[in-house]
Amino acid sequence: MLFRFPHRAGTSFEQLLQPHVQHLYQLAYRFCQNQDDAEDLVQDVLIKLYPRYKELQTIQNLRPWLAKVLYRQFVDQYRQKERSPLNLVSDYQSLLETQADKSEIEPENAAETTQLQHQLQQVLATLNSDQHAVVILHDVEGFTLSELEIILDTPIGTLKSRLNRARGQLRKLLQETED
Repeated sequence: MLFRFPHRAGTSFEQLLQPHVQHLYQLAYRFCQNQDDAEDLVQDVLIKLYPRYKELQTIQNLRPWLAKVLYRQFVDQYRQKERSPLNLVSDYQSLLETQADKSEIEPENAAETTQLQHQLQQVLATLNSDQHAVVILHDVEGFTLSELEIILDTPIGTLKSRLNRARGQLRKLLQETED
């Protein structure tokens, strides 16, 4: 995965954002569930941010701010695809990216891990978009509720409620798949 910074991007812009690119890609992948779409999303965000370099320098906590920009870009692209006459259905059957090196996983555990990831992905796909975003950002990416309040521009009480309902829904559906 090689991201190209916008044409004639100064080294300062690259130095400011390079530490965050891998995190942006991982977050984009979790939203898009597709490597190519995730790379395109991150590239679009970088292009969008280039003219705002001076503003970026003033932001104290850049990670949640970048996540908010990425999430909004994802939502905009999703809505645009939904309205498109060439509406392509994305493949929600792809597996969650594993953090562990697969070469270190024992063969019997690899099959179980892959099956669990597949079940989890299917169950996540059943959540509404608001719940899906909160679960991914909070439980997978590790953002705090205070950070999510900024990223999703939603009151903290609403976020707590969505997270609680989403976890309950996930728990119920995962138990049903085990039976």
